[in-house]
Amino acid sequence: MFLKSWMGWLPTFHPYEDLQQALSHLVGGSVHPLIPWALSFLNGAIVLGILFGRTYRLLPGRSGAAKGFAFGVFGWIVMGVLFFPVLGQGLFATQAGLGVQPALFSLLMLLTYSVIMGIAYSALNQKNVPEP
Repeated sequence: MFLKSWMGWLPTFHPYEDLQQALSHLVGGSVHPLIPWALSFLNGAIVLGILFGRTYRLLPGRSGAAKGFAFGVFGWIVMGVLFFPVLGQGLFATQAGLGVQPALFSLLMLLTYSVIMGIAYSALNQKNVPEP
């Protein structure tokens, strides 16, 4: 998201602000801008990390990168079907008025994160496997 802002990509697409507004409606009051950022951080660092570790063996692919890719695509589908509609953006953010660009941007973000997570998990997991 920092790169998006810095490069000026999709200047009218603001999922964190949309999340802040949705949370404000949910709680019936204002929500500090730090809350959506913290929720995203906790979701990515804690929830997705644990979920990835628990499902690693079940994911298709032989390498950590391939397993991360599969996890990212699945996460993108869930985000596009559940998260964006909850924020009022429609399926895969098609109601944002930007065509497929928000969907492709979110896919790129998730794949970057999940492939790197898969590579790191695989590398850390190999060090814990006893040698025959």
